[in-house]
Amino acid sequence: MALRSGWLKNPWRRAEQRSHDPYWDFFINTAPADRANSLLDVLRKAPEGNVFPTKADLHTPEVTARHVKEMARYLGADLVGITKLDADEAGHPSAIVCAVRAHHDPSQAPGIGGQVPVQNGLFVTFVLSAWIRELGYRASMAASLDAARLAVAAKLGTLDRTGKLVTAEYGTRVHVADVIRTDLPLAAA
Repeated sequence: MALRSGWLKNPWRRAEQRSHDPYWDFFINTAPADRANSLLDVLRKAPEGNVFPTKADLHTPEVTARHVKEMARYLGADLVGITKLDADEAGHPSAIVCAVRAHHDPSQAPGIGGQVPVQNGLFVTFVLSAWIRELGYRASMAASLDAARLAVAAKLGTLDRTGKLVTAEYGTRVHVADVIRTDLPLAAA
């Protein structure tokens, strides 16, 4: 006689129960009392590495752009786009824009759980920019650039009336990470 498990219910899988869980609410909505308990400041203040003195032999800018996108996805980015920058003061002609899924809006959820997409995005951009520097090209993360506008320029989605990125895959449940400015020869894609 086969067992029927249709009557079993998994209480931990139901999203509506999370809304009534005070621990879940604290995890998502309460900012850490000590900023040192958050990885965000550590990653943002980490020094950039040196650029390798010998530039790597690369394929065409189109192939290099495909490799950069594959590496970003491997590191955890859900969406990756490349766009050209206007006259950048440091001589970086390209921008790499990475976005990760966000179940909670990081601007509305300051808790450690709400900041997970920001941490994931910082990890992707930190390691990706280090990889580009190892190839012999300059790359730096720039939190000051308008990431949502550049994401639209990189064809990741559109902006809604509040200025938030809306993607075909995830809607507004996406966080755009810090933009990587680079002189790596890339085709906009």
